[in-house]
Amino acid sequence: MSYNCPKDNRVFMKLLEESGDMITIDQEVDWDMEMGAITRKVCEEQAPSPYFKKIKDYPGFESLGAPMATYRRLAIAMGMDADSSIPDIAAEYVKRTKEEPIDPVTIDKKDAPCKDNILLGDDANLFHLPGPMVHGGDGGRYLATWHFVVTKDPDTQDINWGMYRMMVFDEKTMVGPVLPFSDMGKMFHGKYAPKNEPMPFAAVLSADPMSSLASCAPSPIPEDKFTGQLMGEPVELVQCETCDLMVPATAEIIIEGEVIPGIQIEEAPFGEYTGYRTSPRDPRTVYRIKAITYRNNPIMMISNMGMPVDEGQLLRSFSLGLEMHKLLESQGIPITGVYMLPESTHHLVVVGVKRCYTGVATQIGNLIYGSKLSPWFHLTIVVDEDTDIYSKDAVIHALSTKCHPIKDIHKYENQPGTPLNPFASPAERKTSTGSKALFDCTFPLDWPTSDLPIRVSFDNVYPQEIQDKVNANWEKFGYK
Repeated sequence: MSYNCPKDNRVFMKLLEESGDMITIDQEVDWDMEMGAITRKVCEEQAPSPYFKKIKDYPGFESLGAPMATYRRLAIAMGMDADSSIPDIAAEYVKRTKEEPIDPVTIDKKDAPCKDNILLGDDANLFHLPGPMVHGGDGGRYLATWHFVVTKDPDTQDINWGMYRMMVFDEKTMVGPVLPFSDMGKMFHGKYAPKNEPMPFAAVLSADPMSSLASCAPSPIPEDKFTGQLMGEPVELVQCETCDLMVPATAEIIIEGEVIPGIQIEEAPFGEYTGYRTSPRDPRTVYRIKAITYRNNPIMMISNMGMPVDEGQLLRSFSLGLEMHKLLESQGIPITGVYMLPESTHHLVVVGVKRCYTGVATQIGNLIYGSKLSPWFHLTIVVDEDTDIYSKDAVIHALSTKCHPIKDIHKYENQPGTPLNPFASPAERKTSTGSKALFDCTFPLDWPTSDLPIRVSFDNVYPQEIQDKVNANWEKFGYK
C-alpha cells in the first residue's frame, strides 16, 4: 500500500511550492556563509524553505535550505495534508512502523538519476561541489549537513544509514566525529579499526524525504527496509561505483570512499543541534574519497544546525519520542502518549500516563534511561492523562504545580551521554558520560479524592451544556 510519499526530492519541492512552503531565490547567493545565514534565519522564524537557484562560483548547482524543518513539511514528505496536527502525524508514523518491513529493490545503473555524472580517481574532487561555510566560526566547509552515511557490518552484512557530520579538509578528504556508541561507530571502532582495515562508505547527499527520515530515526530494522515501511512501497537502490554498498537511486549526490583507521585530522568547531558551538577543534575520523556521482543540475540540500527548530532537531525529536512510545507500550506501561519537544533540541521528553499504580513514573525513567536511545536526552517529565503533552503551556503548568521539588525529582548519575551537551564538563565530554533527571508530575495515588486539587479550566469546571452553548455561540460573539 503506497502512502503517496514523494520518492524524489524534486517531486517533494514541487509539493512544497504548491503548499506555500518554499520560496525561490533567483539572485546569486554566496556559499561562504550567506546561504547558511539565510537558512538559519528561516529555521528560527519557521519560514518557507529557500530554494537557491544560483550559487556563487558553482554554475549548474542549486540548493534547498531547511527541507524538513517544520511539521508542515514533514507532513508533506509523508504524503499527508500540510495542515495535519502533530498527534495525527505521530499516529500515522506509528501505524506505518507497525506494518511489515518492505525490502528495497535494485535498479540498473543506467536508470538511476544519481549516475547522470560519474567522477572517478583524480576527477573526484570535493571542491567541485558547493559545500557551504554553514556558520560564521565553523572550522571549515561542511558538504554533509542533510545527508546520511551508508556502511556495512563486515560480519553480519547488516547495513546502517546514519547522519554523521563531515567537514571538507582537502580535495580528497573529509573529517568528522564517529562516536563509539553510534551504530556506525560500533562497526568502525569495534570491527574495522582493530584489524587496521579501511571501512567502505557512501555519503548520500539529498536523498528522498523518507530515506532521510529513516536515516535519523532509531529504527530496530535496517534503514532501507524502514524507508519502505514509511513509504508503503520499496525504496529503489543502485550499487556504488567503487564498492558493493547500495544507495537511493534518486539521491542528488553520492560520495564514495573509505573511512581510514589509525589516522585522525583536526575538525570543528561547528554550530551544533544543541544551539551552541560546543565541539573543540580536535583530531577526528578521516574519510578518503574515491568517487563522486550526481544528477544533472544537482540540488544540494542544506540543514543549518543551531537554535531550534531545524530538521535535525524536529525529526530526531519526532522519531526518538515515538520509538520511546513503542518501547513503553511494549512493556505494558499505561502511557497515553509520548512527545519530545523539538525546542528542547531533543533533550526533553514528556510522557503521559494513567496513574494506575505507585511508582509508574520511576519505572518509565528506568526504562527509557536504560535504553539505547538514552545518550541523546537527559530530561523526562511524566504527566497524568489530563495534561496535553503537546501543549508547552500545559506541560509547564504541570511541572510547576504537580512536581514536588524534593520528592518528585529523581537523579540518574554516571549515565551514557553525548559530548555535545553544552553543560557537560571537559571530563564528561571526553568519556561521553552525563547525568539525567526525572520529574514526576503526577499526584500520588494514596491521596484521598477529596484532597486532590481540582483543575480550573474551561473544559473541567463547567457543565457540558454550558460548554456547548459557549462553543456554539463563539463566532457570534465575534471570536474566530
